[in-house]
Amino acid sequence: MWMGCEKSVSVKDGFPPFVKGGLRGDFEWGFKMLLYRRDLKQRARHLRDHMTESERLLWSRLRKKQLLGVQFYRQKPMGDYIVDFYAPKVKLVIEVDGSQHLEEDHIERDKRRDVALIVQGLEILRVNNLEVLQELDAVMEVILEKMLGRLKSPLSPPLGKGER
Repeated sequence: MWMGCEKSVSVKDGFPPFVKGGLRGDFEWGFKMLLYRRDLKQRARHLRDHMTESERLLWSRLRKKQLLGVQFYRQKPMGDYIVDFYAPKVKLVIEVDGSQHLEEDHIERDKRRDVALIVQGLEILRVNNLEVLQELDAVMEVILEKMLGRLKSPLSPPLGKGER
């Protein structure tokens, strides 16, 4: 069951899910609201309550619209996954990876996950947890560059009336 809509929808053949946004509440292809599996909601809450030290440190610099006034969410369910950080305005996902992500099985899972998110128009930025702990300012510069690129990108939808 997908959350974020009144109807139950599913992803088939690797395509992104339908989203609410059509006339009279019909569903059509689009990216106004990314859907997620209902069973991930409780797990995401648990992860928010038990963040790693590097995630807490990075969150302290992302929260409260500190970067370009862009809202970030932490431990956000998206499709079949929970991402560490997500900024919908710039369609940017930030993943803080520990050493286990260097293992072969994790590398393959991360590739599948990245593809599933990329087909939904998202950009994924992976940072090592040691980089966050030891070089936070450099990590923040990379994030800021990605955000600026996404804000200027023709792929980003134009801002609506009253948005900045």
